[in-house]
Amino acid sequence: MFLRPNGLDAGDFTCDAVHAGIAEPVVNYLQAVGIRSRLRPLERAAFTKGHAEKKFKDLVLTASAAFGNAATRLEAFVAAGGAYVFGSYADIDGLFREQGAELDRKRREATLHRIQQLIHEKAMFAPIWQLAAMGGFGPRVEESGLGLIAAYPFSGPYEDVKLKGK
Repeated sequence: MFLRPNGLDAGDFTCDAVHAGIAEPVVNYLQAVGIRSRLRPLERAAFTKGHAEKKFKDLVLTASAAFGNAATRLEAFVAAGGAYVFGSYADIDGLFREQGAELDRKRREATLHRIQQLIHEKAMFAPIWQLAAMGGFGPRVEESGLGLIAAYPFSGPYEDVKLKGK
């Protein structure tokens, strides 16, 4: 990104062409606040190859299927060599390796919390748009919201999710 007298040039905003409908409004919103960017939608094979080879340098709209526990997501998005990592910090990488070798659950949890705190302090993640497919269910939930809206696969409306009293 380059600061210019009349705004900021953020470079290309690269995305899989299937996500151009999401990326275009983001580029327009950035433009409205003085951040210039050029939408660069790519055919899926070219996008996937370029992403895997870490060839995109400016803004990139990615979609992932990195499900699992905290360590799984940190491996994909934070630790050096992860599929969605375009730069990392040695201190976080060291803590990530440490938690992976830790057998004590409480110590491992504490290390994962420390990594999360460092990610926050270093401002490593700046979401532009994030879809959260949330669902509320379990022993503390009185009414989850699942199925309240026909053909809607998530808990909703969220304000109607009810917890059981203590």
